[in-house]
Amino acid sequence: MNSNYKVGDLIYDANVYDGMNTNLADLQFYKRWLPKNKNSRILELCCGTGRLTLPIAQAGYNISGVDNTSSMLEAAKEKASKEGLEVEFINADIRTLDLPDQYDLIFIPFNSIHHLYTNEDVFMAFSVVKRHLKEGGIFLLDCFNPNIQFIVESEKEQKEIAEYTTEDGREILIKQKMRFENKTQINRIEWHYYINGKFDSIQNLDMRLFFPQELDSYLEWKGFKIIHKFGGFEEESFNDNSEKQIFVCK
Repeated sequence: MNSNYKVGDLIYDANVYDGMNTNLADLQFYKRWLPKNKNSRILELCCGTGRLTLPIAQAGYNISGVDNTSSMLEAAKEKASKEGLEVEFINADIRTLDLPDQYDLIFIPFNSIHHLYTNEDVFMAFSVVKRHLKEGGIFLLDCFNPNIQFIVESEKEQKEIAEYTTEDGREILIKQKMRFENKTQINRIEWHYYINGKFDSIQNLDMRLFFPQELDSYLEWKGFKIIHKFGGFEEESFNDNSEKQIFVCK
């Protein structure tokens, strides 16, 4: 990734990450699009600690997870082992991934595409998906729908966005500050971490934003046909007020 943009190490601390990301609203959406044939091969790109990977494996599917953060994968492997699941986890960059297999379903969940900061990064990742997708296979992708009013309001002041206790007993409080770069379309987000009542550090969570017609064009230019575009995980129609852009492509 471009060294000018990054995600802080503490954000990728497995216990800190899991403690914040407990919502599984997206899981049912991805499960609805799983192939009927459980012998089908599934590939999750940017799988993190296995938040979606493991429930899909528990449902009897052959799923592999890819992530570029070794600490997250170690946590995923440990969870899989505890649950008696055999899941292949691969440490790789989704822009340069080169596996010997093709898959019936590939998905990039949980807004992960926002960490591809340049058009070249996005095109490389989409080329990887296309190369690994079987003919007739499905590609799923979810990301935010940029809200200009929210960005403007969020630039005015620091806001508290999360407070929770991690599995290893740390009390976490996170305050957010952001600044949008018009030239690059990157939202420069800072998460100010307070651990056990004391200020710990400022961690970057830089995210490239994709405007709706822009991302539609990128997918189509790279050879994907958009079958559906939803505005939420209940498969509601995409509109002006949609918080999400959710794509079902072939």
